[in-house]
Parts: sequence; C-alpha cells; structure tokens
Amino acid sequence: MKVVIVGGGFAGINLAKSLAGKQGVEVVLVDMNNYNFFPPLIYQVASSFIEPSNISLPFRRMFQYKENIRFFNASLLHIEQARNYIVTDKGNLEYDQLVLAMGTETNYFGMENVRNNALALKTINDALEVRNTILANLEKACRTKDPEALRCLMTIVVSGGGPTGVEIAGMMAEMEKHIMEKDYPELNGIKSRIVLVDAGKTLLGPMSKKSQEEALKQLKHLGVEVKLDVAVKDFNNNVVYLANGEEIKTPTLIWVSGVIAKEAKGLPATSIGHARRILVDAYNKVEGTDNIYAIGDICLQMTDPAFPKGHPQVAQPAIQQGQLLAKNFEKLLQGQSLKAFKYKDKGSMAIISKFKAVVDLPKGFMKGALAWMTWLFIHIMPIAGFRNRVKLFFSWMWSFITNDPTIRLIISSKPPKEEDIMN
Repeated sequence: MKVVIVGGGFAGINLAKSLAGKQGVEVVLVDMNNYNFFPPLIYQVASSFIEPSNISLPFRRMFQYKENIRFFNASLLHIEQARNYIVTDKGNLEYDQLVLAMGTETNYFGMENVRNNALALKTINDALEVRNTILANLEKACRTKDPEALRCLMTIVVSGGGPTGVEIAGMMAEMEKHIMEKDYPELNGIKSRIVLVDAGKTLLGPMSKKSQEEALKQLKHLGVEVKLDVAVKDFNNNVVYLANGEEIKTPTLIWVSGVIAKEAKGLPATSIGHARRILVDAYNKVEGTDNIYAIGDICLQMTDPAFPKGHPQVAQPAIQQGQLLAKNFEKLLQGQSLKAFKYKDKGSMAIISKFKAVVDLPKGFMKGALAWMTWLFIHIMPIAGFRNRVKLFFSWMWSFITNDPTIRLIISSKPPKEEDIMN
C-alpha cells in the first residue's frame, strides 16, 4: 500500500510516524516546507523570545532510519481522483491511499488591503516577518523627531482575541515592560501602545468564562488596550479602520482573526463544507471518494456524538486523527473493520505573560503560575526532537530568569528599501 500524505503538521506527521516500520506500507510525505514546526509557539518567535530552530526540525532528519518513509518537497496543485495521482509543482505522485493534512491558512474575509498590508502569524516565515517589522520600527522610532510619527511607530494593533492574539499581545507587553528601557534608551519615557481588537464579546471565545475573564484582567494589567465587539474593517496608509468608526494610526497590524482550510483542487464540490473544510465520514474518508482521507484542521467531521458541529481546529484532534488513521490503514491491509474516530478532549490553554496563563481541563480550571507551568510542560513534550526540547527549555528558563532574551535580530533576505536607508 502506497500512502501519500500531503502536509507535515500535527496530523500528517503523527500519521507518518505511526506508520514507520509497518510491513506492506510505503509512505511519501509531501510538504512545501522541508521542516516540521510547532505552530502554538510561533508567536514567541515573532516576539524575539525563541529561535525558529527551537520549534522546528527538518523532515529528512526526522525520518532518518525509517526505511518506509520518504519526503517529497513540493506543493499540491491538483488531485487526479479518477487516476489515483496528485499533481504538484515538482511532479506527479501516484497513490493507493491519499491523505490530505495541509491544515489552514489565514482568512482575510475578502479584505484585500488587510491581506496586502497586515502581518499574518501562521508560519515560521510570518513570525520572522513580524519580528523584523517590530524591531525595524523600533529603530525608526529611535531616529524620528516627529511626535506624531513616533506615536504611530510605537503602536501595534493585534486583530483576533483567540489564544494566538492574546499570547502575542501579552508578549509584546512583556517586551515593553522588560526590554524597551534597556535596549532603547532613546525611547525612555515613551510608552508603546498595544491594542487588541476582537469582533466577539469576549476574549478566548471557545474557552471557559473564568479563562476569558482572567485573560482580560491580566492583559489590562499589562497595559494592553482591549477593544471587544468591534471588527477591523480596513487597513491602509498606516491606518487601521474599525467598524465603529475609530481609526488607529500604526504601520503594524498583526492579523490573527481567522483561518480557512487550504484548497484541495480536484475533490467533488459536494465534499467541501464551511470555511472550505473537507467533509469526512467517521473514519476520516472524504465524502464522495473511495481512497482519499482528510485529517486535522482541514477536515470537518460531524459524526462524533460529542462534537456534532465538528472538532475544534487545535492540535489534539489532529494528533489523535493521525494516530487512529494509521491503525485503520493497518486494519485495511488485514481486511478488518475500521474504528470510528472519537475525540478525547484534553482541555485548552493560553499563556498571557510571565507566570500568567489559563488552563481549561475537562474537570477544572487553573490560572497563574501553576497554569503557566502546566502550559510549559504540555508545550515542550510535543516538540519534535529531543535536542529541540532541551534547547527550548533552557532558552525559556534563561529568558524568564533574566527578562532579557538575546535574539532580537533583524534578519531578512530582502534588501532594505531606499526610504528605509534614508530615514
């Protein structure tokens, strides 16, 4: 059986690893990047707190000595369902079983100015662009003499009050508190403005009321302006326009307001649901197909009695679906009945700042230092590679003890613009 997996995130990588060494199974993992990374922590890359290498591992390094797994560096263009092969930008691949695990991409809801001008935070490249932009704006702020331009440069707007939005806003506030005075003496006495905007009535919408209230309380304590029940409508010429008519001057809008499933061209139109998610049955088989499966954030599975509207687009459903599908492929080879997927909810969490976090567990709620330590442990364990876990742990400890991470580097493959050199 040749299994082609498109996407090396939580779902795809857990499927591939679970199939390693299995007799009668050949696996090809396809991904546009040559590395796996840990999305829940990219905001810490964006805020100069950890290096990308702490949360990333090359696929080829991961698959050393796994003789039945191969990596193919490419992007999916089209699925030839009737002829059992996929078309990629690097060539075609035949399959016996195809698994779509590409996840999601940033949703701009049709706002082209936001797409063109805002900063996303979905990939390692996004995180590095956020980091470069924030640090470059601080350097500009150190040079500017115009008070209005200075206020603009020192303002950051984060759109989206989910875990990523709360976490990046909190980290930006921590940077203001512990780094600004030491690194930027030219800006002493000048306070940055961090604004978190969300169209919903609460932060952390899917989490408990206690978590929502604690997050709001701690962010306000850090000096973050929180604007709820109002959406960003446009972003152009360094102005964020809100639905209530308010305008905020800033060159930096970090957009974490929503996602949409990545497109899988070639599937039946009837198999595509809300937000482009792929409709699957209880075994993660794509509706209207015989040998195509979808797992993780890209799929919409409504057969689980506990989650009739589909599973949350977070790590655990993806991990569990990948692991179960591997077992079901083995059952398929042996002619046995497949097992239906049922999600085991292990809770949700969000960090707010140093020693401040919220954790919703199936049987309780935690906040503060204990929640922060729980968050720390749970986020270290899934990191790919033992060395990465060790590096990340010591990097975190040093940064938290000193309040002074040392990786605030502006590194870009793009040459500086002429106006940046002149300013």
